[in-house]
Amino acid sequence: MRASIAIVAGFLLTALFSLSSGARDTWPTPPAADIPPPQVSGPLQGGTADHTKFDQLKGPFSSGPEVTVACLGCHTETGDHFMRNIHWTWSYTNEETGQQLGKRYLINNFCTNSRGNEGMCAQCHAGYGWKDESFDFTDETNIDCLVCHETTGTYYKTPNSAGNAACSVMFEGKPPIDLAAVAQSVTLPQRANCGACHFNGGGGDNVKHGDLSSALKSPPRTLDVHMGVDGLNFACTACHITNRHVWAGSRYQVVSKDTEGTGKPGQRTDVATCESCHGLSPHPVDSLAGFKLNDHVQSIACQTCHIPEIARGGVATVVDWDWRTAGKTKDGEGYHEEGYIQGNGNHRYTYKSIKGNFTYDEEFPPAYGWFDGQMLYTTIDTQFDPQAESIEINGFTGSREDPKSRIWPFKRMHTWQPYDKGNGTLVYTHLWGEDDAAYWGNYDMGKSIAKGMADFGLPYSGEFGFIQTISWWPITHMVAPKEQALGCGDCHTPQDSRLQFVEGVYMPGRDHNRWLDIIGTLLVAGTLGGILIHGLVRFFSPSHGSKGEHH
Repeated sequence: MRASIAIVAGFLLTALFSLSSGARDTWPTPPAADIPPPQVSGPLQGGTADHTKFDQLKGPFSSGPEVTVACLGCHTETGDHFMRNIHWTWSYTNEETGQQLGKRYLINNFCTNSRGNEGMCAQCHAGYGWKDESFDFTDETNIDCLVCHETTGTYYKTPNSAGNAACSVMFEGKPPIDLAAVAQSVTLPQRANCGACHFNGGGGDNVKHGDLSSALKSPPRTLDVHMGVDGLNFACTACHITNRHVWAGSRYQVVSKDTEGTGKPGQRTDVATCESCHGLSPHPVDSLAGFKLNDHVQSIACQTCHIPEIARGGVATVVDWDWRTAGKTKDGEGYHEEGYIQGNGNHRYTYKSIKGNFTYDEEFPPAYGWFDGQMLYTTIDTQFDPQAESIEINGFTGSREDPKSRIWPFKRMHTWQPYDKGNGTLVYTHLWGEDDAAYWGNYDMGKSIAKGMADFGLPYSGEFGFIQTISWWPITHMVAPKEQALGCGDCHTPQDSRLQFVEGVYMPGRDHNRWLDIIGTLLVAGTLGGILIHGLVRFFSPSHGSKGEHH
């Protein structure tokens, strides 16, 4: 019986697979362009001003804030709008959980925490001069317009405070910035603008996300069908559409299942979902495969099939970080080691005295799980069992029974990081600074933690250890061409199914239930038998072949 079931299932999957491949080959695809067109930035196309013609932008400028004053002289309401978005506040309160989130407060399992280390970390704040708690979030002249809008590629930011000599040396010797030229180059944000920070989250190229790397500055369509320069050439803002400088899309509260799809012209600018452009039935129903694929949309996120691998494009991502090994020196000085050559041929550090050991991976399959869009964070205020084997930095929720849940792909990040062994909490570490408590200089973790916690009035037992932490990163970028999307056989198979660890759902081909298999086989056999008998009856009926008669 098992053999017959396998034969029937194999026949059906092969037929469906063939139909699927055939259907995909007929899907419309954008033509490759000989000359890359301008990046597409959503509804704000074309522009209405040539900024090289503005006297206000011809300078000279001695500082970035002076450029901001010139920008705000024309864009009079922009400051008020911008100061409400998360790129400025670094703060987000989850209305469902009540958790205080945002870079300003959270702990991650990469460089651990920006709070207390703003002198270094706030290089990626869209403002000028945030180095401690005294930063004025109400002063719109502190906004950095250039980091998002300049297009010369010569603009850069450095730490807002000097830091220890062991680290500050990395930022010495940079060429001066021609602020007038930079100011006159402004346009809608390009991929390189967003990527200056988002490609380098976690402390380096593609370190954190796995699906955001420098490879997306000028990617081929084979790396991302939306951003490919030989395809649609989307800028990030084509999907992350802005409304008064507030962008669609949030990693703190993901829209895991869009039930509205496309809206009327001019609508649906509040989300950055696949469905907002492709609709709720994105596959053409011209075959059995198209029908089944659209049926899958109810329970499978588009990204699950269309992003088959993480860290494509030649840039690896960090999948394991071990802070336990940080702090080793040679002749009293910190050092680093190269031990990994990634796909594009560049070397990556596998050890740094200031951070410990790293493990990289690229072009590897995601982890999968039911996801309702809700991430639950372990914050500085969260207490846990100090003897726990591991904790989740940002666990996610969802189930087969939850109508908001679908199966999503994730990058899984594993880290050994410091924690308060006595109180069972994570800790703020004081990494960057000019004082003698900064870890990136003295390599004394205990001293660093004591300072990091005391600065914000947080309890610390005085005893630290290292605990395993896991973080999960929903994968949404590096969408592969349809030809590289997962096929039926990648999941509906008893061996090495992509979804082998996804629970709560019966998957034909992956799972076996004796009675369900028997009933299914009988239904299929009965259907085929009925078709065969009907055909034979028609073939041998007396009227078969008679002219002028129809049945």
